[in-house]
Amino acid sequence: MQKLLLLGAESIAQGAIDAGLSGVYAYPGTPSTEITEYIQKNKAAREKKIHSQWSSNEKTAMEAALGMSYAGKRAMVCMKHVGLNVAADAFINSAITGVNGGLIVTVADDPSMHSSQNEQDSRFYAKFAMIPVLEPSNQQEAYDMAYFGFELSEKFKVPVMMRITTRLSHSRSGVQRLKELAQNDLKLPSDMRQFVLLPSIAKVRYRGLLNSQLGFEQDSENSKFNQYIEAKDKSLGIIACGISLNYLNENYLEQEIPYPVLKIGQYPLPRKHIEKLFTECEEVLVLEEGYPLVEEMLKGYLEKVKVKGRLDGTLPRDGELNPTIVGKALGFQKEEGLKVPDFINNRPPAMCTGCGHIDAYKALNEALAEAGKGHVFSDIGCYTLGALEPYTAINSCVDMGASITMAKGAADAGLQPAVAVIGDSTFTHSGMTGLLDAVNENTNITVIISDNFTTAMTGQQDSQALGHIEDICKGIGVEPDHIIVLNPTKKNHDLMVQTMKEEMKYPGVSVIIPRRQCIQTVKNKELVEKLRELDLK
Repeated sequence: MQKLLLLGAESIAQGAIDAGLSGVYAYPGTPSTEITEYIQKNKAAREKKIHSQWSSNEKTAMEAALGMSYAGKRAMVCMKHVGLNVAADAFINSAITGVNGGLIVTVADDPSMHSSQNEQDSRFYAKFAMIPVLEPSNQQEAYDMAYFGFELSEKFKVPVMMRITTRLSHSRSGVQRLKELAQNDLKLPSDMRQFVLLPSIAKVRYRGLLNSQLGFEQDSENSKFNQYIEAKDKSLGIIACGISLNYLNENYLEQEIPYPVLKIGQYPLPRKHIEKLFTECEEVLVLEEGYPLVEEMLKGYLEKVKVKGRLDGTLPRDGELNPTIVGKALGFQKEEGLKVPDFINNRPPAMCTGCGHIDAYKALNEALAEAGKGHVFSDIGCYTLGALEPYTAINSCVDMGASITMAKGAADAGLQPAVAVIGDSTFTHSGMTGLLDAVNENTNITVIISDNFTTAMTGQQDSQALGHIEDICKGIGVEPDHIIVLNPTKKNHDLMVQTMKEEMKYPGVSVIIPRRQCIQTVKNKELVEKLRELDLK
Protein backbone atom coordinates (compact mmCIF):
# COMPACT_ATOMS: atom_id res chain seq x y z
CA MET A 1 0.00 0.00 0.00
CA GLN A 2 0.93 3.67 -0.38
CA LYS A 3 3.39 5.28 2.04
CA LEU A 4 2.71 8.90 3.08
CA LEU A 5 4.61 11.59 4.98
CA LEU A 6 2.13 12.72 7.64
CA LEU A 7 1.74 14.67 10.84
CA GLY A 8 0.61 12.58 13.79
CA ALA A 9 -2.81 14.22 13.57
CA GLU A 10 -2.99 13.48 9.84
CA SER A 11 -1.95 9.86 10.48
CA ILE A 12 -4.97 9.41 12.73
CA ALA A 13 -7.23 10.93 10.09
CA GLN A 14 -5.85 8.71 7.33
CA GLY A 15 -6.10 5.61 9.53
CA ALA A 16 -9.72 6.40 10.28
CA ILE A 17 -10.55 6.99 6.59
CA ASP A 18 -8.94 3.69 5.61
CA ALA A 19 -10.77 1.86 8.42
CA GLY A 20 -14.21 2.72 7.02
CA LEU A 21 -14.96 5.96 8.83
CA SER A 22 -18.39 7.45 8.08
CA GLY A 23 -18.14 10.69 10.07
CA VAL A 24 -15.79 12.89 12.08
CA TYR A 25 -17.18 15.45 14.52
CA ALA A 26 -15.09 18.15 16.17
CA TYR A 27 -14.69 21.71 17.34
CA PRO A 28 -11.35 23.32 16.38
CA GLY A 29 -8.79 23.16 19.18
CA THR A 30 -5.01 23.02 18.92
CA PRO A 31 -3.39 20.45 18.85
CA SER A 32 -6.30 18.37 17.50
CA THR A 33 -7.53 20.60 14.65
CA GLU A 34 -5.53 19.04 11.82
CA ILE A 35 -7.33 15.68 12.16
CA THR A 36 -10.62 17.08 10.95
CA GLU A 37 -9.02 19.48 8.48
CA TYR A 38 -7.18 16.59 6.82
CA ILE A 39 -10.44 14.69 6.36
CA GLN A 40 -12.18 17.82 5.04
CA LYS A 41 -9.48 18.26 2.38
CA ASN A 42 -9.04 14.57 1.54
CA LYS A 43 -10.31 13.63 -1.92
CA ALA A 44 -11.14 10.03 -0.97
CA ALA A 45 -13.07 11.23 2.09
CA ARG A 46 -15.19 13.49 -0.12
CA GLU A 47 -15.81 10.68 -2.60
CA LYS A 48 -16.89 8.43 0.28
CA LYS A 49 -19.12 11.23 1.58
CA ILE A 50 -17.55 11.10 5.03
CA HIS A 51 -19.21 13.72 7.23
CA SER A 52 -16.62 16.30 8.32
CA GLN A 53 -18.38 19.61 9.10
CA TRP A 54 -17.42 21.43 12.31
CA SER A 55 -19.71 21.17 15.34
CA SER A 56 -20.75 24.05 17.60
CA ASN A 57 -18.80 22.63 20.54
CA GLU A 58 -17.23 19.43 21.83
CA LYS A 59 -20.39 18.27 23.59
CA THR A 60 -22.48 18.47 20.44
CA ALA A 61 -19.65 16.75 18.54
CA MET A 62 -19.52 13.89 21.06
CA GLU A 63 -23.27 13.43 20.97
CA ALA A 64 -23.46 13.52 17.16
CA ALA A 65 -20.67 10.92 16.91
CA LEU A 66 -22.56 8.75 19.39
CA GLY A 67 -25.66 9.12 17.22
CA MET A 68 -23.74 7.94 14.15
CA SER A 69 -22.49 4.97 16.18
CA TYR A 70 -26.09 4.25 17.20
CA ALA A 71 -26.88 3.91 13.49
CA GLY A 72 -24.13 1.29 13.13
CA LYS A 73 -21.54 3.46 11.39
CA ARG A 74 -17.95 4.09 12.45
CA ALA A 75 -17.45 7.59 13.88
CA MET A 76 -14.64 9.64 15.39
CA VAL A 77 -14.89 12.70 17.61
CA CYS A 78 -11.83 14.95 18.03
CA MET A 79 -10.97 17.62 20.59
CA LYS A 80 -8.19 19.05 22.69
CA HIS A 81 -7.92 18.14 26.35
CA VAL A 82 -9.96 21.05 27.73
CA GLY A 83 -12.61 20.28 25.12
CA LEU A 84 -13.11 16.95 26.86
CA ASN A 85 -14.30 18.92 29.88
CA VAL A 86 -17.08 20.31 27.69
CA ALA A 87 -17.92 16.86 26.31
CA ALA A 88 -17.57 15.08 29.66
CA ASP A 89 -21.27 14.45 30.32
CA ALA A 90 -21.82 12.62 27.04
CA PHE A 91 -18.36 11.02 27.14
CA ILE A 92 -18.75 9.43 30.59
CA ASN A 93 -22.27 8.22 29.83
CA SER A 94 -21.24 6.79 26.45
CA ALA A 95 -19.19 4.20 28.34
CA ILE A 96 -22.46 3.01 29.93
CA THR A 97 -24.63 3.17 26.81
CA GLY A 98 -21.86 1.49 24.88
CA VAL A 99 -21.68 1.74 21.10
CA ASN A 100 -23.12 0.06 18.05
CA GLY A 101 -20.74 1.15 15.30
CA GLY A 102 -17.12 1.70 16.37
CA LEU A 103 -16.45 5.03 18.12
CA ILE A 104 -13.03 6.57 18.75
CA VAL A 105 -12.72 9.65 20.98
CA THR A 106 -9.46 11.33 19.95
CA VAL A 107 -8.14 13.78 22.53
CA ALA A 108 -4.97 15.86 22.04
CA ASP A 109 -3.35 16.88 25.32
CA ASP A 110 -1.03 19.89 25.56
CA PRO A 111 1.71 19.35 28.18
CA SER A 112 3.69 22.58 28.72
CA MET A 113 0.55 24.55 27.77
CA HIS A 114 1.75 25.68 24.35
CA SER A 115 -1.76 26.94 23.55
CA SER A 116 -3.92 26.01 26.53
CA GLN A 117 -5.07 27.09 29.99
CA ASN A 118 -3.81 23.90 31.66
CA GLU A 119 -2.01 20.65 30.89
CA GLN A 120 -4.54 18.13 32.19
CA ASP A 121 -4.12 14.47 31.29
CA SER A 122 -7.08 12.93 29.47
CA ARG A 123 -6.11 9.39 30.50
CA PHE A 124 -7.68 10.20 33.88
CA TYR A 125 -11.03 10.74 32.15
CA ALA A 126 -10.74 7.38 30.40
CA LYS A 127 -9.80 5.66 33.64
CA PHE A 128 -12.80 7.34 35.29
CA ALA A 129 -15.06 6.19 32.45
CA MET A 130 -13.41 2.72 32.55
CA ILE A 131 -12.80 2.43 28.82
CA PRO A 132 -9.71 1.34 26.83
CA VAL A 133 -7.11 3.92 25.80
CA LEU A 134 -4.71 3.88 22.87
CA GLU A 135 -1.59 6.07 23.13
CA PRO A 136 0.72 6.04 20.10
CA SER A 137 4.48 6.48 20.33
CA ASN A 138 4.91 7.55 16.69
CA GLN A 139 3.02 8.43 13.53
CA GLN A 140 2.81 4.85 12.26
CA GLU A 141 1.25 3.74 15.53
CA ALA A 142 -1.14 6.69 15.38
CA TYR A 143 -2.31 5.42 11.99
CA ASP A 144 -2.48 1.79 13.14
CA MET A 145 -4.35 2.65 16.33
CA ALA A 146 -6.96 4.64 14.44
CA TYR A 147 -7.27 1.81 11.93
CA PHE A 148 -7.63 -0.97 14.53
CA GLY A 149 -9.29 1.17 17.20
CA PHE A 150 -12.71 0.83 15.58
CA GLU A 151 -12.32 -2.95 15.65
CA LEU A 152 -11.45 -2.77 19.37
CA SER A 153 -14.47 -0.54 19.98
CA GLU A 154 -16.81 -2.92 18.17
CA LYS A 155 -15.29 -5.96 19.86
CA PHE A 156 -16.14 -4.71 23.34
CA LYS A 157 -19.06 -2.45 22.32
CA VAL A 158 -17.57 0.60 24.09
CA PRO A 159 -15.99 3.86 22.92
CA VAL A 160 -12.19 3.85 22.80
CA MET A 161 -10.06 6.89 23.63
CA MET A 162 -7.07 7.77 21.45
CA ARG A 163 -4.78 10.03 23.50
CA ILE A 164 -2.03 12.03 21.79
CA THR A 165 0.04 15.06 22.79
CA THR A 166 1.18 18.20 20.99
CA ARG A 167 4.60 16.89 20.04
CA LEU A 168 3.22 13.80 18.30
CA SER A 169 0.31 15.66 16.70
CA HIS A 170 2.56 18.26 15.10
CA SER A 171 5.61 16.18 14.09
CA ARG A 172 5.86 14.35 10.78
CA SER A 173 7.01 10.89 9.71
CA GLY A 174 6.47 8.23 7.07
CA VAL A 175 3.33 6.13 7.42
CA GLN A 176 2.56 2.85 5.64
CA ARG A 177 -1.11 2.55 4.77
CA LEU A 178 -3.22 -0.59 5.11
CA LYS A 179 -6.06 -1.96 3.01
CA GLU A 180 -9.03 0.39 2.69
CA LEU A 181 -12.15 -0.97 4.38
CA ALA A 182 -15.72 -0.29 3.33
CA GLN A 183 -17.99 1.74 5.57
CA ASN A 184 -20.37 -0.17 7.82
CA ASP A 185 -23.91 -0.69 6.61
CA LEU A 186 -26.69 1.15 8.41
CA LYS A 187 -27.70 -1.05 11.34
CA LEU A 188 -29.75 -0.17 14.43
CA PRO A 189 -28.81 -1.55 17.85
CA SER A 190 -30.02 -5.10 18.56
CA ASP A 191 -31.13 -3.85 22.00
CA MET A 192 -33.38 -0.89 21.36
CA ARG A 193 -33.09 0.17 25.02
CA GLN A 194 -29.28 0.24 24.96
CA PHE A 195 -29.07 4.03 24.74
CA VAL A 196 -31.91 4.76 27.17
CA LEU A 197 -30.21 5.57 30.47
CA LEU A 198 -33.19 5.35 32.76
CA PRO A 199 -31.85 4.24 36.17
CA SER A 200 -33.21 0.69 35.85
CA ILE A 201 -31.48 0.27 32.48
CA ALA A 202 -28.33 2.18 33.41
CA LYS A 203 -27.73 -0.04 36.46
CA VAL A 204 -27.69 -3.14 34.29
CA ARG A 205 -25.44 -1.56 31.67
CA TYR A 206 -23.06 -0.26 34.34
CA ARG A 207 -22.67 -3.77 35.74
CA GLY A 208 -21.94 -4.91 32.21
CA LEU A 209 -19.21 -2.27 31.92
CA LEU A 210 -17.70 -3.46 35.20
CA ASN A 211 -17.78 -7.06 33.99
CA SER A 212 -15.96 -6.04 30.82
CA GLN A 213 -12.90 -4.74 32.68
CA LEU A 214 -11.17 -8.13 32.75
CA GLY A 215 -11.63 -8.43 29.00
CA PHE A 216 -10.12 -4.97 28.47
CA GLU A 217 -7.09 -5.97 30.56
CA GLN A 218 -6.63 -9.30 28.76
CA ASP A 219 -6.76 -7.47 25.42
CA SER A 220 -4.05 -5.11 26.66
CA GLU A 221 -1.92 -8.08 27.72
CA ASN A 222 -2.04 -9.43 24.17
CA SER A 223 -1.94 -6.08 22.35
CA LYS A 224 0.80 -5.49 19.81
CA PHE A 225 0.91 -1.92 21.12
CA ASN A 226 2.24 -3.15 24.49
CA GLN A 227 5.66 -4.71 24.35
CA TYR A 228 8.12 -6.07 26.93
CA ILE A 229 11.69 -5.58 25.72
CA GLU A 230 14.19 -7.77 27.57
CA ALA A 231 17.64 -6.57 28.71
CA LYS A 232 20.42 -7.79 31.01
CA ASP A 233 20.78 -4.95 33.54
CA LYS A 234 17.99 -5.48 36.07
CA SER A 235 19.01 -2.64 38.37
CA LEU A 236 16.39 -0.54 36.63
CA GLY A 237 13.22 -1.27 34.71
CA ILE A 238 11.59 1.41 32.52
CA ILE A 239 7.93 1.91 31.68
CA ALA A 240 7.62 4.17 28.60
CA CYS A 241 4.14 5.41 27.74
CA GLY A 242 3.31 6.74 24.29
CA ILE A 243 5.70 9.30 22.85
CA SER A 244 8.02 9.12 25.88
CA LEU A 245 9.53 5.99 24.26
CA ASN A 246 11.10 8.30 21.66
CA TYR A 247 12.78 10.41 24.33
CA LEU A 248 14.20 7.22 25.83
CA ASN A 249 15.44 5.93 22.49
CA GLU A 250 17.16 9.22 21.68
CA ASN A 251 19.45 8.69 24.67
CA TYR A 252 20.66 5.38 23.21
CA LEU A 253 21.03 6.14 19.52
CA GLU A 254 24.25 4.13 19.13
CA GLN A 255 23.58 1.29 21.57
CA GLU A 256 20.84 -0.92 22.90
CA ILE A 257 18.96 0.20 26.01
CA PRO A 258 20.61 -1.80 28.84
CA TYR A 259 17.47 -2.00 30.99
CA PRO A 260 14.22 -3.91 30.47
CA VAL A 261 11.61 -1.63 28.90
CA LEU A 262 7.85 -2.03 29.04
CA LYS A 263 6.36 0.00 26.18
CA ILE A 264 2.76 1.03 26.92
CA GLY A 265 0.47 1.91 24.02
CA GLN A 266 -2.82 0.42 25.20
CA TYR A 267 -4.62 0.74 28.52
CA PRO A 268 -5.73 -0.58 30.98
CA LEU A 269 -2.21 -1.42 32.10
CA PRO A 270 -1.05 -4.95 31.15
CA ARG A 271 -0.82 -6.42 34.65
CA LYS A 272 1.29 -9.48 33.80
CA HIS A 273 3.93 -7.39 32.02
CA ILE A 274 4.09 -5.03 34.98
CA GLU A 275 4.38 -7.89 37.48
CA LYS A 276 7.24 -9.30 35.41
CA LEU A 277 9.04 -5.94 35.40
CA PHE A 278 8.56 -5.53 39.15
CA THR A 279 9.74 -9.07 39.87
CA GLU A 280 12.91 -8.69 37.84
CA CYS A 281 14.00 -5.13 38.54
CA GLU A 282 15.27 -3.31 41.64
CA GLU A 283 13.77 0.05 40.65
CA VAL A 284 11.22 1.18 38.08
CA LEU A 285 11.33 4.51 36.22
CA VAL A 286 8.02 5.63 34.74
CA LEU A 287 8.17 7.89 31.66
CA GLU A 288 4.81 9.40 30.76
CA GLU A 289 3.66 12.69 29.23
CA GLY A 290 1.26 14.63 31.38
CA TYR A 291 0.21 13.64 34.88
CA PRO A 292 1.77 10.73 36.82
CA LEU A 293 -1.20 8.43 36.17
CA VAL A 294 0.78 5.21 35.82
CA GLU A 295 3.21 6.17 38.55
CA GLU A 296 0.37 6.80 41.02
CA MET A 297 -1.19 3.45 40.14
CA LEU A 298 2.11 1.63 40.73
CA LYS A 299 3.14 3.27 44.00
CA GLY A 300 3.00 0.49 46.54
CA TYR A 301 2.13 -2.06 43.82
CA LEU A 302 4.95 -4.26 45.12
CA GLU A 303 6.74 -2.69 48.06
CA LYS A 304 10.13 -4.21 47.32
CA VAL A 305 10.45 -2.17 44.13
CA LYS A 306 11.02 1.58 44.21
CA VAL A 307 8.97 3.51 41.66
CA LYS A 308 10.53 6.71 40.32
CA GLY A 309 9.09 9.40 38.11
CA ARG A 310 7.29 12.71 38.41
CA LEU A 311 6.07 12.23 41.97
CA ASP A 312 9.48 11.78 43.62
CA GLY A 313 11.26 14.51 41.62
CA THR A 314 13.21 12.21 39.29
CA LEU A 315 11.29 13.92 36.50
CA PRO A 316 9.77 17.43 36.66
CA ARG A 317 6.15 17.52 37.82
CA ASP A 318 5.00 19.82 34.99
CA GLY A 319 5.75 20.38 31.34
CA GLU A 320 6.75 18.10 28.47
CA LEU A 321 9.41 15.47 28.65
CA ASN A 322 12.34 15.61 26.24
CA PRO A 323 15.52 13.58 25.65
CA THR A 324 17.56 15.76 28.01
CA ILE A 325 15.13 15.39 30.90
CA VAL A 326 14.88 11.63 30.36
CA GLY A 327 18.67 11.36 30.03
CA LYS A 328 19.19 13.04 33.38
CA ALA A 329 16.72 10.63 34.99
CA LEU A 330 18.83 7.79 33.57
CA GLY A 331 21.99 9.25 35.11
CA PHE A 332 23.54 10.79 31.98
CA GLN A 333 25.37 14.08 32.20
CA LYS A 334 23.39 16.31 29.89
CA GLU A 335 24.26 19.76 28.60
CA GLU A 336 21.52 22.29 29.30
CA GLY A 337 22.38 24.41 26.29
CA LEU A 338 23.08 28.12 26.29
CA LYS A 339 21.07 30.18 28.73
CA VAL A 340 19.02 32.97 27.19
CA PRO A 341 20.60 36.28 28.30
CA ASP A 342 18.57 38.29 30.80
CA PHE A 343 18.49 41.32 28.50
CA ILE A 344 16.58 39.37 25.82
CA ASN A 345 12.88 39.59 26.52
CA ASN A 346 10.32 37.04 25.45
CA ARG A 347 8.27 38.19 22.50
CA PRO A 348 4.63 37.80 23.54
CA PRO A 349 1.96 36.99 20.95
CA ALA A 350 0.12 39.98 19.55
CA MET A 351 -3.05 40.72 17.63
CA CYS A 352 -2.60 41.18 13.90
CA THR A 353 -2.14 44.66 12.51
CA GLY A 354 -5.54 45.79 11.26
CA CYS A 355 -7.49 43.47 13.58
CA GLY A 356 -10.97 44.69 14.50
CA HIS A 357 -10.50 43.50 18.10
CA ILE A 358 -7.89 46.24 18.56
CA ASP A 359 -10.31 49.05 17.71
CA ALA A 360 -13.02 47.47 19.86
CA TYR A 361 -10.68 47.31 22.86
CA LYS A 362 -9.50 50.89 22.41
CA ALA A 363 -13.11 52.05 22.46
CA LEU A 364 -13.93 49.84 25.45
CA ASN A 365 -11.00 51.15 27.46
CA GLU A 366 -12.09 54.73 26.84
CA ALA A 367 -15.73 53.95 27.66
CA LEU A 368 -14.60 52.44 30.98
CA ALA A 369 -12.15 55.20 31.85
CA GLU A 370 -14.32 56.60 34.65
CA ALA A 371 -15.23 53.18 36.08
CA GLY A 372 -11.59 52.07 36.10
CA LYS A 373 -10.04 48.63 35.64
CA GLY A 374 -11.51 45.32 36.72
CA HIS A 375 -14.90 45.34 34.97
CA VAL A 376 -14.27 43.18 31.88
CA PHE A 377 -14.65 39.40 31.72
CA SER A 378 -13.34 37.76 28.58
CA ASP A 379 -13.06 34.42 26.88
CA ILE A 380 -10.90 32.16 24.73
CA GLY A 381 -9.85 33.38 21.30
CA CYS A 382 -7.54 35.90 19.60
CA TYR A 383 -9.17 38.64 21.64
CA THR A 384 -7.75 37.10 24.85
CA LEU A 385 -4.54 38.89 23.85
CA GLY A 386 -6.35 42.04 24.99
CA ALA A 387 -5.05 41.11 28.46
CA LEU A 388 -1.54 42.11 27.33
CA GLU A 389 0.07 45.49 26.82
CA PRO A 390 -0.73 47.94 25.40
CA TYR A 391 -4.44 47.19 25.94
CA THR A 392 -4.71 45.47 29.38
CA ALA A 393 -8.43 45.56 28.60
CA ILE A 394 -9.68 42.27 30.09
CA ASN A 395 -9.61 40.69 33.53
CA SER A 396 -10.50 37.03 33.05
CA CYS A 397 -10.13 34.03 30.72
CA VAL A 398 -11.17 30.78 32.38
CA ASP A 399 -12.93 28.50 29.91
CA MET A 400 -15.06 28.63 26.79
CA GLY A 401 -18.16 30.74 27.47
CA ALA A 402 -17.21 31.88 30.98
CA SER A 403 -17.11 35.56 30.07
CA ILE A 404 -20.89 36.05 30.09
CA THR A 405 -21.57 33.92 33.16
CA MET A 406 -18.73 35.49 35.15
CA ALA A 407 -19.99 38.97 34.22
CA LYS A 408 -23.44 37.89 35.39
CA GLY A 409 -22.10 36.61 38.71
CA ALA A 410 -20.11 39.81 39.25
CA ALA A 411 -23.20 41.88 38.47
CA ASP A 412 -25.21 39.75 40.91
CA ALA A 413 -22.57 40.63 43.51
CA GLY A 414 -23.07 44.35 42.80
CA LEU A 415 -20.20 45.12 40.40
CA GLN A 416 -21.20 47.80 37.88
CA PRO A 417 -20.61 48.07 35.05
CA ALA A 418 -20.08 44.37 34.29
CA VAL A 419 -18.90 43.70 30.74
CA ALA A 420 -18.37 40.41 28.89
CA VAL A 421 -16.20 40.13 25.77
CA ILE A 422 -16.66 36.98 23.71
CA GLY A 423 -15.96 36.00 20.10
CA ASP A 424 -18.56 34.92 17.57
CA SER A 425 -17.47 31.26 17.46
CA THR A 426 -17.05 31.02 21.23
CA PHE A 427 -20.51 32.55 21.67
CA THR A 428 -22.18 29.71 19.76
CA HIS A 429 -19.82 27.19 21.36
CA SER A 430 -20.91 27.87 24.93
CA GLY A 431 -21.91 31.49 25.45
CA MET A 432 -25.58 31.25 24.52
CA THR A 433 -26.73 29.49 27.69
CA GLY A 434 -25.04 32.11 29.87
CA LEU A 435 -26.81 34.85 27.93
CA LEU A 436 -30.11 33.05 28.55
CA ASP A 437 -29.42 33.06 32.30
CA ALA A 438 -28.79 36.80 32.15
CA VAL A 439 -31.95 37.45 30.12
CA ASN A 440 -34.10 35.34 32.46
CA GLU A 441 -33.00 37.48 35.39
CA ASN A 442 -32.65 40.73 33.41
CA THR A 443 -29.12 41.02 34.77
CA ASN A 444 -27.42 44.35 34.29
CA ILE A 445 -24.57 43.32 31.98
CA THR A 446 -23.18 44.46 28.65
CA VAL A 447 -22.11 41.65 26.32
CA ILE A 448 -19.69 42.45 23.51
CA ILE A 449 -19.70 39.74 20.84
CA SER A 450 -16.66 40.52 18.71
CA ASP A 451 -17.61 39.09 15.33
CA ASN A 452 -14.86 38.44 12.78
CA PHE A 453 -16.77 35.74 10.84
CA THR A 454 -14.41 32.87 11.69
CA THR A 455 -12.77 30.70 14.33
CA ALA A 456 -9.58 32.67 13.88
CA MET A 457 -7.21 31.48 16.58
CA THR A 458 -7.15 27.85 15.47
CA GLY A 459 -6.78 28.46 11.76
CA GLN A 460 -9.79 30.33 10.34
CA GLN A 461 -12.28 27.45 10.39
CA ASP A 462 -15.94 28.23 9.71
CA SER A 463 -17.82 29.87 12.57
CA GLN A 464 -21.19 28.34 13.45
CA ALA A 465 -22.34 31.90 14.31
CA LEU A 466 -21.96 33.21 10.76
CA GLY A 467 -25.06 35.22 9.90
CA HIS A 468 -26.97 34.14 13.01
CA ILE A 469 -25.83 36.26 15.98
CA GLU A 470 -28.61 38.87 16.02
CA ASP A 471 -31.33 36.25 15.52
CA ILE A 472 -29.86 34.08 18.29
CA CYS A 473 -29.79 37.02 20.70
CA LYS A 474 -33.37 37.97 19.80
CA GLY A 475 -34.49 34.37 20.18
CA ILE A 476 -32.88 34.17 23.61
CA GLY A 477 -34.82 37.26 24.61
CA VAL A 478 -32.48 40.24 24.37
CA GLU A 479 -34.47 43.39 23.59
CA PRO A 480 -33.97 44.19 19.86
CA ASP A 481 -33.29 47.87 20.67
CA HIS A 482 -30.31 46.74 22.73
CA ILE A 483 -28.71 44.54 20.06
CA ILE A 484 -26.38 46.96 18.32
CA VAL A 485 -23.99 46.22 15.45
CA LEU A 486 -20.91 48.44 15.05
CA ASN A 487 -18.05 48.57 12.57
CA PRO A 488 -14.85 48.60 14.65
CA THR A 489 -12.65 51.05 12.76
CA LYS A 490 -10.66 54.10 13.76
CA LYS A 491 -13.11 56.47 12.10
CA ASN A 492 -15.95 54.97 14.17
CA HIS A 493 -14.07 55.24 17.46
CA ASP A 494 -16.20 58.01 18.96
CA LEU A 495 -19.44 56.29 17.97
CA MET A 496 -18.28 53.04 19.58
CA VAL A 497 -17.27 54.79 22.79
CA GLN A 498 -20.58 56.62 23.03
CA THR A 499 -22.59 53.46 22.27
CA MET A 500 -20.70 51.42 24.88
CA LYS A 501 -21.23 54.11 27.52
CA GLU A 502 -24.95 54.26 26.80
CA GLU A 503 -25.42 50.49 26.89
CA MET A 504 -23.48 50.16 30.14
CA LYS A 505 -26.03 52.51 31.71
CA TYR A 506 -28.96 50.42 30.50
CA PRO A 507 -30.38 48.46 33.49
CA GLY A 508 -30.61 45.10 31.77
CA VAL A 509 -28.95 42.89 29.17
CA SER A 510 -27.49 44.64 26.15
CA VAL A 511 -25.47 43.13 23.32
CA ILE A 512 -22.96 45.07 21.23
CA ILE A 513 -21.58 43.34 18.11
CA PRO A 514 -18.37 44.92 16.73
CA ARG A 515 -18.31 43.27 13.29
CA ARG A 516 -15.37 43.21 10.92
CA GLN A 517 -13.80 40.42 8.88
CA CYS A 518 -10.65 38.79 10.28
CA ILE A 519 -7.67 40.25 8.45
CA GLN A 520 -6.27 36.73 7.93
CA THR A 521 -9.31 35.64 5.90
CA VAL A 522 -9.48 38.44 3.33
CA LYS A 523 -8.09 36.07 0.66
CA ASN A 524 -10.55 33.32 1.54
CA LYS A 525 -12.76 33.47 -1.57
CA GLU A 526 -15.25 30.96 -0.19
CA LEU A 527 -15.81 33.03 2.95
CA VAL A 528 -16.03 36.27 1.00
CA GLU A 529 -18.75 34.72 -1.20
CA LYS A 530 -20.67 33.55 1.90
CA LEU A 531 -20.49 37.06 3.36
CA ARG A 532 -21.89 38.52 0.15
CA GLU A 533 -24.74 36.01 0.18
CA LEU A 534 -25.52 36.92 3.79
CA ASP A 535 -25.19 40.64 3.00
CA LEU A 536 -22.39 40.91 5.58
CA LYS A 537 -19.67 42.07 3.19
